Amino acid sequence: MANARLLVALPGLLAVVALAFAGCGGPDDDTPGEGAARPRIALVMKSLANEFFETMAEGARAHHEAHSDDYDLIVNGTRNESDLAQQVALVEQMVASGSDAIVIAPADSRALAPALARAQAAGVVIVNIDNRLDAEVAAGAGLDAPFVGPDNRDGARRVGEVLAERLAPGDQVAIVGGIPTAFNAQQRQAGFEDAMNAAGAEIVDTQSGGWEQAQANSVAAAMLREYPELRALLCANDNMALGALAARRQSGRDDVLIVGFDNIDAVAELVAEGEILATADQHADRLAVFGIEAALEILGGGEAGERQTPVDVVTAPD
Repeated sequence: MANARLLVALPGLLAVVALAFAGCGGPDDDTPGEGAARPRIALVMKSLANEFFETMAEGARAHHEAHSDDYDLIVNGTRNESDLAQQVALVEQMVASGSDAIVIAPADSRALAPALARAQAAGVVIVNIDNRLDAEVAAGAGLDAPFVGPDNRDGARRVGEVLAERLAPGDQVAIVGGIPTAFNAQQRQAGFEDAMNAAGAEIVDTQSGGWEQAQANSVAAAMLREYPELRALLCANDNMALGALAARRQSGRDDVLIVGFDNIDAVAELVAEGEILATADQHADRLAVFGIEAALEILGGGEAGERQTPVDVVTAPD
C-alpha cells in the first residue's frame, strides 16, 4: 500500500502533521484534477482522547486497508471535545491539501456549518456523521450534506427505559449532558427525559459535563451533595459516566444508579460487572465507515442520502 496516504493526527501536533502531509510530494502524490487515480477522503473527528473516536478511527483505517486501491485516507481529530477552532482549522487544511471529501463528526452542530459550506463551495463532498448539523444553520450557510448516523434520542430513551425498570414513581434522577450546542447532546437529553417522564421519575437537575470525564466528575459530585435522595445519574456519553462513577465511589452512595452512552471498552466492562447499569452501542468502529462509503458513492456520481445507523442497548448478562 505504498500509494495509500494515511495520516494519524495526534493531540497537540494535528496542524503541523496535516500541513506536512499537504506538502509531501512524490511521483504518485497527485491532487484532484491532476490525474489522481484515487479520491482522497479526510475523516475529521472530535477528541481522540475519547476512546469512542479512537475506535472510530481504527474502524476507518481497517476499511481503508481493505480498500486501499479505491481511495486514500487522512484521519484527523481534535485535542478535546470542545475545540471548535481546531476543527475549523482542520477542515480548512483538508481543503487546502486537496481532499475530495470530508467526513466529519462536528464538535458543534452550528459553528462548523460555515466552514463546511465553504469547503463544499470549493468542490469538496461533505458527509456529516455522528452529530447532526443544525438543519436551519446549514441551509442558511448554503450547505447540503447528508447525515449518516444514529437516532440518538431513541437510543437514549431505550437506555433510560432500562433504568426506569429499577425506579419507582417520584424517584429523583439527574442528567449529566453533553455540550448544549451539539445536536446529539440535545437528542440524548430528550431521550433520557422521555424515559424518565414516562416512568414518573423526578428530574431534579440537568447540567453539562462537556463530554469530558473530569468535568462530569465535578458536576456529578455536586449533584450527589445537593440531592441526598438522588437515585440515578443519566450520562450522555461514557466518558462522563466514568466521571460520575468516580464521584459516586467518592461519596459512598452505592445506591445511585448510572447509565451512559457509547459502549467504550472501559464502560462495557463496568456494565458486565454491574457497576454501571446500561449504555448504548452505536458501533463506533463502523460509523466512520458508513460515512466513507457514502462519500465514495457521491464521488462516483451517486446520490447518497440520509442513513440511520444502528444503536443497541448494552446491559449486564443475565
